[in-house]
Amino acid sequence: MTDHHVIVIGAGYAGCMAANRLQATGAARVTLIDPHPRFVERIRLHQLAAGTGAATLDFATLLHPEITRVQAAVTRIDGPARRVVLDGNGDGERSLTYDAMIYAVGSGTGSSSVPGVAEFADRLGDADEAQRLADRLAGAPRDAAIVVVGGGLTGVEVAAEMAQVRPHGSVTLVAGGGLVPTAGASGARSVARRLRRLGVDVIDGTTASEVSDSKVTLADGRTLAADITVWTTGFGVPPLARDSGLATDDSGRLRVDDHLVSVSDPRIVGAGDAVVVDGIDLRMSCQAALPLGAQAAGTVTALLDGTPPRRVDQGFAAQCIGLGRDGGTVVLTDRSDRPRRVHIGGRAGGLVKEQVCRMTVRWIAGEGRKGGSYSWTRGPRR
Repeated sequence: MTDHHVIVIGAGYAGCMAANRLQATGAARVTLIDPHPRFVERIRLHQLAAGTGAATLDFATLLHPEITRVQAAVTRIDGPARRVVLDGNGDGERSLTYDAMIYAVGSGTGSSSVPGVAEFADRLGDADEAQRLADRLAGAPRDAAIVVVGGGLTGVEVAAEMAQVRPHGSVTLVAGGGLVPTAGASGARSVARRLRRLGVDVIDGTTASEVSDSKVTLADGRTLAADITVWTTGFGVPPLARDSGLATDDSGRLRVDDHLVSVSDPRIVGAGDAVVVDGIDLRMSCQAALPLGAQAAGTVTALLDGTPPRRVDQGFAAQCIGLGRDGGTVVLTDRSDRPRRVHIGGRAGGLVKEQVCRMTVRWIAGEGRKGGSYSWTRGPRR
């Protein structure tokens, strides 16, 4: 085993994939730092919120056994000293040094300027927020009025899940920009049909302008009764990179070149939702995070070996949308993530979506057992 020590910050899809590949291939000794006690399946948070399934897994089922896991929050990256500073939880700061570092802190709930959102709306940015929403739903009347704001993937999935498990209540989806616009016209029509069957009232063409403890006010002046409001628009990234003086974009994502190397520190490599790759547009998703994690591990290996790293080389294949326990829509895309006029809907779409969810964790775990086994890292050259 090499003496090189690599720190991976963030134990999501990208971080766990990168950590497993580095450790299993013998490229480095890996320390994986993350504040959460369990792995969070972000693509299942709507199921946790609706009370229809779990969204966390034991790290022992996913990670290579020789990875050192540290449950802590990183408060600062000291690039010149090649060290990270950890929150000591009242016991004072401590730090760890590295030869190279992978920044994979992921994304979460973003802020909103809409009045009342912070005080009265539930969010789905992480497992804690999803669990709080699940607890509220468990104590709510059977006929509770639920308003979901946001017509993207998260909003559509949580609205469908809640409508299916709470048929005696009402679920309204405020989709100001239309239903899953990234899915194209054919995919959006499939989603709309399924939502109608589940009894979801979809409102588009307007946005939410204010949230209170009992209603949502729309920009066109209408009001919607809301015992529970779920706000799914806008995601943010932790400010760690920006606070550490690293180059970021306007949203705080770490800027990396097309080899995933930080543009301001050659010993820091990025992957996942919290990075922006110069010259390459990759949608924030686990579909992008897994290959980026694998490629980040390859870049680190090359840097430690003193060889040129490979350019990011991947593309998309589909967008998968879960629509309740037994339905879904899978939209085929080109490699640049543009939707094709081909989709799989209904029960078949739901089965494909579920298999994709299962395969993501199988790919991560498989990489820990055999480094290099995950091979879906090569798409179109750009």
